[in-house]
Formats: sequence, C-alpha cells, structure tokens
Amino acid sequence: MTKQSGTEKENENALVISYLALRQSIGYVGIGMPCILAIGSVILGNCNEIQESISAYYHTVMRDVFVAILSAIAFFLYSYKGYDARDNVLSKLAALFAVGIALFPCRADLRTNCYIDLAHVNVLAGRLHLFFAVLFFLVLTYISLFQFTQTTDSKMMTNRKKDRNKIYRVCGYVMLGCLIAIALYWLWLEKRFQIWKD
Repeated sequence: MTKQSGTEKENENALVISYLALRQSIGYVGIGMPCILAIGSVILGNCNEIQESISAYYHTVMRDVFVAILSAIAFFLYSYKGYDARDNVLSKLAALFAVGIALFPCRADLRTNCYIDLAHVNVLAGRLHLFFAVLFFLVLTYISLFQFTQTTDSKMMTNRKKDRNKIYRVCGYVMLGCLIAIALYWLWLEKRFQIWKD
C-alpha cells in the first residue's frame, strides 16, 4: 500500500467532510420539510391552514419547493455509495420512489382555500403517489432499522456507534408507527371523522 502525501490526505479529508456536510444538509432539509412548506405557504400564499399532508402542499404556492426538496433527496439517495450491495440497491430504490412521489401529485381536498391553479389529479395519479410514498417510507424504515445499525464487530462497537444506533432505531420505529397509524386511519377511522367534520 502506497503512502499518501499530505496534499492527497487533505484532499481526501475535504471530500469526506463535503460528503458528510451534504448528507447532513439533506437530513436537515428532510426533517425541516413540513415546517418549510407550512411557513412558506403562510408567507408567500397567505394560507393560514395546515394542509392534510405534506404532499398536499404540491397544490399550494410551495409546489416548486416541494418538488425541489424531493428531487434533492432523490439525487442524494441515488448518488449515495453504501457499505454493501444491499445498501446501494435500497438507496437507489428510495431515490426512484422519491421521484415517483414528485411526479405524481396526490389527490387534494378541495375544501381548503390555499390551493392555487389546482391541477386535475386523476385517480391513477393519486394512487401512484400513494404507492410510491408508502414504498419510499418502508425502504427508509428498513434502512434505518437494519442497514444503519450494522457493524462489523458488535464487541468492538464504540459508545458513539451505540448512541447513533439508538437514534436510527427510534427514527425507524417512529416511521413504521406513523405508517401503521395512517393505514389504520384510512381503513377504519376516516369515514367516522368525516361525519364529525360534516
């Protein structure tokens, strides 16, 4: 193995730092996405209502921001080089599903006044949106619970790695819990709440 010169080492370190900074930035944008869309629709669109879902912001003045964030996340996931072949396949699938979410808008609740130039969304597009969204979050949940928590030697695991694994598992279980809660709502509770609204 050849020794690296000081300049080569610095360049490699700069690349690692840039990659980590990009990964953190995408994470912050993903976590902040609901707030960005909600606050943006208030400031730019005079909309004082929280929409029924993040995807519903596609129909507001925040449409371009919604698509841009999803595109950035998809680009990062596609370019992500994982630790093994499974990691790479999962990140590429998640990227594909994110693009699907952006390309096919969700069906919208027409009772809100926040929508601008409401595009007609047919049933197929709405179903494809839901299909891609469910797959996207299932893949992210799997990555969080099983891929990010992997280690080469569990006996040599550092305390920092153990702490990170706890965070990954909490995030994974929260995403899984939210998916289950949404499914339960759609299957049993939506019609009941609809009666209360009317």
